Amino acid sequence: MTETHDSSESDPSDDSAAYVAELRANREEKDEFFGSHPQSPIPPEHRDSFDGLAYFDPAPDLRVEATVTAHDDPEPVPMETTAGNEVRYVRVVTFAFELGGETHEVHGYKQRPDDDEEPIFVPFRDKTTGQETYRGGRYIELHPEGDLADDETVVLDFNLAYTPFCAFSETFECPLPPEENWLETAIRAGERDWSPSE
Repeated sequence: MTETHDSSESDPSDDSAAYVAELRANREEKDEFFGSHPQSPIPPEHRDSFDGLAYFDPAPDLRVEATVTAHDDPEPVPMETTAGNEVRYVRVVTFAFELGGETHEVHGYKQRPDDDEEPIFVPFRDKTTGQETYRGGRYIELHPEGDLADDETVVLDFNLAYTPFCAFSETFECPLPPEENWLETAIRAGERDWSPSE
């Protein structure tokens, strides 16, 4: 539906409304996949009663602008997994952003730093972890075009923070966020903890 305005200036609230509508549509699409697709992580015995994942309300203010520090010589960062194993990533970038008047940092990783097709993996914990969100943390993925450069600004959208598949089924093994990505703030955006309906 197209809205018309007398003013020639764009209204910032229009952008927020369009963003929220798109976010809700993406969530509906994901819920449909989880509820019916053979590759869904929801165990088959729970799919009939599955009525969608749990989400925080859309929070446009938790789409934060982050300043990039690129790591030309990435350091390895071993990550424990939910199965007790260890997987090796390398730290390719650091993102610094402000939230609630404080500066925070999270790091982005890859397993193959020279692979332009591999997304930047940002696993994190925050003050909601284990209470309102999955105890193993949540993930964000970034798909930048080309390499990120120092002092570049990117948007970290915590509304896209998602729960790893291992939260739904023990058949999946997932990396746990390293301690350097434990945020000392509550990120009430994205997916909440989910449990099957009784």
